[in-house]
Amino acid sequence: MTPNRRAVASFGHYGEAERAVDYLSDKGFPVEQTAIAAQGLRFVEQVTGRRTSIRAAAEGAGHGVVVGGLTGLFLGLFATASGGLVLLGYGVLLGVVLGAVSGFAFHAASRGRRDFSSAGRMEADH
Repeated sequence: MTPNRRAVASFGHYGEAERAVDYLSDKGFPVEQTAIAAQGLRFVEQVTGRRTSIRAAAEGAGHGVVVGGLTGLFLGLFATASGGLVLLGYGVLLGVVLGAVSGFAFHAASRGRRDFSSAGRMEADH
């Protein structure tokens, strides 16, 4: 069951409402009973750059380093000290190669659709 709520203030932007709740919190008001409700939500996507095949391969290689490194580290837990380092190294190397190849391949498979990178966020009218 949703509790009955009533508006005690209205702001033009989320940041203003956030500052008001922060101010109340600083003054000792029990803010755990408050809510910030937005009206008129829309999704805004800011384009951050062009996405080329090289960039897609580099991003894939970056993800591959993490996945391969973690896999090698996990498998290295069950090996000797020197064997663990070898597994870690092979995991990173294999992750870079497979990540770069898959990043390049997925970008090529998109055939030019969505050749850009972006960051999205929700915005409210008020």
